[in-house]
Amino acid sequence: MIPEKTIEDLIIRHSSLEKDLASGKIDKKLFAEKSKEYSDLNEIVESAKKYSSYKNDKTELEKILNDKNSDEELIKMAQVELTDLNLQFNKNEKKLKLFLLPKDEADKKNAIIEIRAGTGGLEASLFAGDLFKMYEKVCHKKKWSLELISISRSDAGGLKEVIASIKGNNIYSTLKYESGVHRVQRVPDTETQGRVHTSAATVAVLPEAEEVDLKINEADLRIDVFRAGGPGGQSVNTTDSAVRITHVPTGLSVSQQDEKSQHKNKAKGMKILRARLYELERSRIDEERSADRKSKIGTGDRSERIRTYNFPQGRVTDHRINLTLHKLEEFLEGEAFDEIIESLSLKAQEESLSKL
Repeated sequence: MIPEKTIEDLIIRHSSLEKDLASGKIDKKLFAEKSKEYSDLNEIVESAKKYSSYKNDKTELEKILNDKNSDEELIKMAQVELTDLNLQFNKNEKKLKLFLLPKDEADKKNAIIEIRAGTGGLEASLFAGDLFKMYEKVCHKKKWSLELISISRSDAGGLKEVIASIKGNNIYSTLKYESGVHRVQRVPDTETQGRVHTSAATVAVLPEAEEVDLKINEADLRIDVFRAGGPGGQSVNTTDSAVRITHVPTGLSVSQQDEKSQHKNKAKGMKILRARLYELERSRIDEERSADRKSKIGTGDRSERIRTYNFPQGRVTDHRINLTLHKLEEFLEGEAFDEIIESLSLKAQEESLSKL
C-alpha cells in the first residue's frame, strides 16, 4: 500500500498548482516549471483520487453484501462493482507507484552515442557500420536530429569508431538501453566456405551534459594540439588543427581532428568530455546509493553482452530479458526497434517497483 499522506500530498499539490496557474500572478521564470509539474500531475491525479476513495467505496459495497435485508439483484450488482473496484485499485496502485519512482534526471536529455568495432577484425568494423546505419534510421523514423562528431573508417568500408550527437525528445530514456556489447553471427563476404563467424561491436550511450549540469575547471584541463593524421584534404594535414583534451583529475582524454578548425575540434572534444565526466559522476552517485546497481537492465555496462544479431536465422535476441524477435531485417531498418526498447523499459520499471 502507498501511504495515504503521499496520495493526499499529490492531490493537494495538484489543486495548489491549478490555483497558482489560474491566478496569473506567477513569475515568468516559475510559470514554465509549474506548468510542467501541473501537466505531469494532471496525468495521475484522477488515479490518486480513486485510490484515496478506495477504502470508503469498498466499505459501502461490503455493507450491501453483508446486509441480510439486501435483495438478490442488489447483491449481484454490488459483487460486480466490488470486483471492478479491486481491479481498478490494482491498476491505479501500479500507475501511482510508477509515477512515484525516483526520476532519472538524464532521461529527457539529448545523447552522445559512441560505436566501436570490437573482436572480429574487418567484419567487426562492417557490423559497427551496420549498427550506425540502424541508429540513423531510428533517428529518421522518430524525427530526431543526428550530428556526426567524429568518424574513423576501416579498409573494408566499415567503421572503426563513430561518435555522434542525437537531439530530440526523451532521447536518453530511449537509447540508454543500447550501451553494451552487440554481437553478430553471419557469413562474411570474404568467407569462401560459408562458415558463420561471430564478431562484436561496443555501443556507449551517454546523456549529453550542458555547462549548467557540470562545471569543469579550466585549470584541470591539459590541451595539446597536433597535426591531423589520415587522409588529407585542403589544410587538414598541414596545420596543427587536431586537439587532445585531457581532464587531469580523472585522466579522461578526448582527441578530435575531423574539423579543419582547431576551435571547432576543441568544441566537439569538450562536448564528448563533458558527457563522459557527467556519466562518471552519475555512476559514482548511483554506486553510493545502491549496493545492487549491477541489475540486468539499464546499467550501461559496456563490457556486458546485451544483444545478438543472428543473420542465418533472421533473429535478434536481447539477453537481458531473454526476448527474441524473428525480425532481424526490420530491426536493422529501425522498424522493430521499439518492440525491444519498450520491453526493456517495462522490465526496468518492474525491477524498480519490486525494490520499493
